[in-house]
Amino acid sequence: MTKITDTQMMARMSVAAKDGSISRRSFMNYSMAAGASVSAATGLWTTKANAAPQKGGTFRFGIHDGNSSDTHDPGTYVSRQQIYLAHQYRSYLTMINPDGSLGNDLATGWEPNDDASVWTFEINPNASFHSGKPVMAQDVVDSLNFHRGENSSSAAKTLLSSVTDIRADGDFTVVVELSGGNADVPWLMTDYHFAVCPSNGDGSIDWQSGDGSGPYKIDSGEWGVQFRLSRHDGWHLEGAYFDDLVMLVLNDPNARQTALVTGDVDAVSLVDLKTKSLLERDKSLRIMSVPSAAAITMPMFCDTAPFNDVNVRNALKLSMDREEIINKIAFGEATMGNDFHHSPAMPYYPEGIEQRTYDPDQAKSLLKKAGAEGLSISLSTADSVFSGAVDMCVLYAEQAKAAGINVNVVREPNDGYYSDVWLKKPFTAVSWGARPTPDVMYSLAYASDAAWNESHWQNEQFNELLVKAKAELNDELRAEMYREMAVLAKDDGGTIIPFFNNFVYAVRDNVQTGENLAPSWELDGARGPSRWWFAS
Repeated sequence: MTKITDTQMMARMSVAAKDGSISRRSFMNYSMAAGASVSAATGLWTTKANAAPQKGGTFRFGIHDGNSSDTHDPGTYVSRQQIYLAHQYRSYLTMINPDGSLGNDLATGWEPNDDASVWTFEINPNASFHSGKPVMAQDVVDSLNFHRGENSSSAAKTLLSSVTDIRADGDFTVVVELSGGNADVPWLMTDYHFAVCPSNGDGSIDWQSGDGSGPYKIDSGEWGVQFRLSRHDGWHLEGAYFDDLVMLVLNDPNARQTALVTGDVDAVSLVDLKTKSLLERDKSLRIMSVPSAAAITMPMFCDTAPFNDVNVRNALKLSMDREEIINKIAFGEATMGNDFHHSPAMPYYPEGIEQRTYDPDQAKSLLKKAGAEGLSISLSTADSVFSGAVDMCVLYAEQAKAAGINVNVVREPNDGYYSDVWLKKPFTAVSWGARPTPDVMYSLAYASDAAWNESHWQNEQFNELLVKAKAELNDELRAEMYREMAVLAKDDGGTIIPFFNNFVYAVRDNVQTGENLAPSWELDGARGPSRWWFAS
């Protein structure tokens, strides 16, 4: 075939892709016949076929982490079931766009004062709750205040610790005042806990009913099983192309994958990496792999023996061969961790900090110094933590034997793992979703008073730097503070970080996505159901 003919064929197929008269499979086959590579053909399909979103159909998606104990209480959000459901039926002030930038949800704009200690948000006057009530400033004020105060049990309470006042200035303006400057406030509002609920008029909010202002409204549901939703005609943004959604909890990876292959679901939130290559052979499926700031952590209670000795903590860090774990468990779909929770995908990443490597001999020396030779510990994990979590812990146990450490891997039930195991047992495996900035991550899980301080780590110098960095508007000085914090977490902290995992999920080939996929959560930042559509 000549080059001119190839070009003409690609032009005709681009038109066919745009008007929906050719399937993805046929487009890929003809494109490669015309000399295009697989990656080039995929890019062309994404660009051309996605040009005209189509409305209609029921989108069914299987998620990998849901529990019968989950609730609508935004202060308790922790499982993927709660988080993904919230992004369908509730709204936030801001959101992470598909390209990773900050975008508007309920807020049409925001503005700081000169030192970023006061932020003003303008609320979209066209937004409404599913009950028909318009979303107003007081709804936002009460929803944010729900996470504040002495009596609040919200896991996100720490994120608002510097807030001194939140008030309505008219019907559609919200003013947030802080004790000091914080340049990250608009980013903070993307946190999945800060869902906006209807105000009860007395300072409290109605989170129990499931009323929201998101792109879809809940029709029925059972926690740990499934939820059914339908389009909210009053949705204030673009999207919500599907008529209906069905979110199924499929904690078991085999059940999840089988449902995708047989067409019982149109997408799954987590692909079993062991069988990813087999799925890639199925031309009716598309596998997405999105680098992110999501992390796999292994926190140790620093106030509980034997982890209360820094030498033991560092010995356990040195007993991990991260390269082998990434190759055998993550199948290369990850970025190596270095025991500080600051991903290269975040701003202010501290380049040049020496990578911790596998050194069982040094680990033995530290254990001897701690008087902990022949150390024996238990490590809790579950399949629902991430695909390969149990295998990772078993491999780590094998690696640690070279340092004379016996790691007893405890396989916990999937259901209730984050309510009954995480934050309760002294050594666990955990999956963290991506956070947009280091301040958000450190405030949530490393600050001395953080509700999710999963390692019970207390470091006065770290906490002082966290407060200073939050208010520092000079980027160079702020970056240097984050570097100091990273070194403290690496050398003194109680958290092993094997890797920052890519988000690897899959859809059937009739599901159309945008050109970019958000790096904040699986399924396009948990918003795929409202951003995607079916091919015509």
